[in-house]
Amino acid sequence: MTELAKLTSPEAQAYFRAGTIALLPCGATEPHGPHLPLDTDVTIAQHQARVASSRLESLGVRTLVLPALSYGITNYTHGFKGRISLRAGSLFALLEDILSALDYEGIRHLVLLNAHLEPDNVRVLRNALLDWSEPGKDRLHAIFADVTRRKLAAELGSEFQSGDCHAGSYETSLVLAADPAAVRPHAGLPAVRIDLMQKMQQGVKTFQEAGADQAYCGEPARSSREEGERLYEILGSQVVRLARENWPLLFQSVS
Repeated sequence: MTELAKLTSPEAQAYFRAGTIALLPCGATEPHGPHLPLDTDVTIAQHQARVASSRLESLGVRTLVLPALSYGITNYTHGFKGRISLRAGSLFALLEDILSALDYEGIRHLVLLNAHLEPDNVRVLRNALLDWSEPGKDRLHAIFADVTRRKLAAELGSEFQSGDCHAGSYETSLVLAADPAAVRPHAGLPAVRIDLMQKMQQGVKTFQEAGADQAYCGEPARSSREEGERLYEILGSQVVRLARENWPLLFQSVS
């Protein structure tokens, strides 16, 4: 597993060429209840990228984990301190610049991984990848490991599929597995069920309006490090599967 930010420029030279799969983790800086840090989504996406990178490299595929994108559209946490939100146009432009720069520098395969699931944020990520969605010999091809898509979501458990998973068991378990020292006491937190997906469809725009008055929903008390590790295995496998489906030639030497 190789992280771009930890390389020197001469060391990085070997990775900026055809055959490398770059992994771009995307998250946000926003409240996640009284028990999880503001960088929860960044932590999850970054650890997912590391797990996926290790799996791909074990298959003989060269990978490069890019520095995580730590800001996104965070309108749903309006009213809670610690939220830093981008405008949609700013996020789109930032992603377009990053992808254009990677293309110019010789990267031809990229997987975007995202742990910040606010619908407007996901929509911008999808749109930013549209211009890079067609493979070509001499240009970047980018794919999105979008866990909000039904096929991938179905593998991540009932709480995740319900939508009531912001700092619930799902996310708390993932942070326990990736950065346990960052998790505050949560065993006494009650379950919060707000039917978030239905409320979104009804036009509710913030967690406070939806009834999540501590910026979390789901059941954080049911989380565990072991569950987080199991979920990362699934998330990592999803990235490998998508890479195989889109770039089979990179796996030709794999038995």
